[in-house]
Amino acid sequence: MAQKTVLITGCSSGIGMALAVKMAGDEQKRFRVYATMRNLDKKDHLVEAAGRTIGNTMEIMQLDVCNEDSIKMCISNIPDRRIDILVNNAGVGLIGPIECQTIDEMQNVMDTNFFGLVRLLKEVLPDMKKRRSGHIVIISSVMGIQGILFNDVYAASKFAVEGFCESLAIQALKFKLHLSLIEPGPVVTEFERKVFEDGMKMDLSAADKETADMFVNIYLKNYKQIFQTLGQSAEDIAEHTVKIILAENPPFRHQTNTLYTPITTLKYADPNGDLPIETFYKLVFQHDKIFSASLNFIKLQGEEQNDIKN
Repeated sequence: MAQKTVLITGCSSGIGMALAVKMAGDEQKRFRVYATMRNLDKKDHLVEAAGRTIGNTMEIMQLDVCNEDSIKMCISNIPDRRIDILVNNAGVGLIGPIECQTIDEMQNVMDTNFFGLVRLLKEVLPDMKKRRSGHIVIISSVMGIQGILFNDVYAASKFAVEGFCESLAIQALKFKLHLSLIEPGPVVTEFERKVFEDGMKMDLSAADKETADMFVNIYLKNYKQIFQTLGQSAEDIAEHTVKIILAENPPFRHQTNTLYTPITTLKYADPNGDLPIETFYKLVFQHDKIFSASLNFIKLQGEEQNDIKN
């Protein structure tokens, strides 16, 4: 296959960096990767991980998905403005009671996670349509399918992404374009560590005592255990993403974590939408010991599956 030009956003760490390094290091050199980030002062880890691919199959460029001029400048510096594969990965997180979050903080999440994608597509989509060729890959989340306690605004941003892409996919099909949503569950990265640390430092004075206690003693208390049990690495997500990119007929949605699939399946099992909400409620507030035991059981199952594979 001819070498494909790939633009990836949010490459200073985590999934974006892992994917850029993996694609640029492809033994068959099928990809020329433009690894972008908002702040080039944070490129050192990527440079170290990318090694000799820098200047060969990888270029590092500045791109801020919240700034239209930044997007235009970056894409204008790519030969012929040609992007065969666009990977929208840049994002921010936010957890906690909404009473303790400012509207500016919420708007920042929507501006980055949703409107960031929209800005990119307004610049890239017309060229893909003209060529009738291209693959748009969005790093979404299972929280674009199922909302989770104290992730209200982050889930809203991912629901917006999913609804936007589901609508756009029909048009994309007419222009012979591929559009794929990659939906990880928990991923152990710097992104998640920062979200957790920000949650730990959150001023909860605006919340009632019961809500604040719920956030600290239920959500934050179980946060690490959930990630230890269900969490994947950035490299896992990169591997899944490359498989979808290389697929002859890439799917519209791809969940990366089979351990998480039963949770999202609840949503489709009940058209009324009550089943997943009631199930989560009972697990969190009525059967917390069963919830912890279930996590341990899932973790053991995952370890057994890995032992069998190895």
